[in-house]
Amino acid sequence: MFKSLREDIDAVLARDPAAGSRLEILFCYPGIHAIMFHRLAHGLSINGFQTLGRFVSYLGRILTGIEIDPGAKIGRRVFIDHGTGVVIGQTAEVGDDCTLYQGVTLGGTSLDKGKKRHPTLEAGVIVGAGAKVLGPFTVGKGAKIGSNAVVVSAVPAGATMVGIPARAIEGAPSAQPKADFVPYGTPCDDETDPTIRELAALRRQIGQLTERLEQIEAERKKATVVSITTRREAAS
Repeated sequence: MFKSLREDIDAVLARDPAAGSRLEILFCYPGIHAIMFHRLAHGLSINGFQTLGRFVSYLGRILTGIEIDPGAKIGRRVFIDHGTGVVIGQTAEVGDDCTLYQGVTLGGTSLDKGKKRHPTLEAGVIVGAGAKVLGPFTVGKGAKIGSNAVVVSAVPAGATMVGIPARAIEGAPSAQPKADFVPYGTPCDDETDPTIRELAALRRQIGQLTERLEQIEAERKKATVVSITTRREAAS
């Protein structure tokens, strides 16, 4: 237990530049407290004390603003940054070294009891603020979910997903970040956003069409002037 806690604190130091000391993290970081409550609640739940486990989970929710179902599986060195509004469902699985930001939901889209209803995050996944990952699929190792994205299908390992519904960033040189850890799972370069790239392409196309239209108008005016001049010369 204490080894896991030390690992969790070290993970915060590695991923949060605002973290001042281990003591500060231990007493002032709700994400650490939420993980501690969950480990106790999960242990009680899987050992036959479901109601007590649910109560401990409820206390953790009240104190941290983070809701983790006792049945969820949380790996090592998981960092929940800020944390307010995070919801992790009963059959969700969060792998080692994952990072979740505030407002994240790992939710289910089925009411079938006893079945897998929530997503599985493999190791090193980053889920940005406000993102929703909904359904019983897998988000591959090292994938990044951009802030406010809504993911409803499986994500390949290493992919960066943005938008509603979320789509993988493709084709941009900056689509593969140099750093393994990207805060909020969102690359800083707007050119990596497929929606922004499409809008930019549309603006370029409109500009080209406008330029061509102006050229045609100029040629038309020139032809009209030549025609008028020719008729006047012929009449004289």
